[in-house]
Amino acid sequence: MTKRFGNLSEDLVVEYLIKQGFSILERNYKKFFGEIDIIAKRNNIIAFIEVKARKKDNNLMYRLVDHRKQHKIGMVARLFISNFAHNYKNITYRFDVALVLGDEGFQNITYIPNAYSLSEN
Repeated sequence: MTKRFGNLSEDLVVEYLIKQGFSILERNYKKFFGEIDIIAKRNNIIAFIEVKARKKDNNLMYRLVDHRKQHKIGMVARLFISNFAHNYKNITYRFDVALVLGDEGFQNITYIPNAYSLSEN
């Protein structure tokens, strides 16, 4: 997969989220130990979103965010929350996954809210 295809896929997910009423807080929020593709807010929900894009359906897309990746995203999310939580009251945080399948001409999004949760360990 090319960087261009990945960027187009993320752009498509951002458009989808905006149509669903989300505002985009951050894109490619990076820390030295990991990155969150998109951080979005709607009402009292902040979603940390991992975007996975593939050109062919391999029926394993749901496995693309393994425990190691979840842990890294969780560490970055905790840092985001500790830095910005004072700006938000009564917020629910969740981890979503957007699976993008197709090519640069046509892409289909499968959006999974609350795709996983993090243990406190």
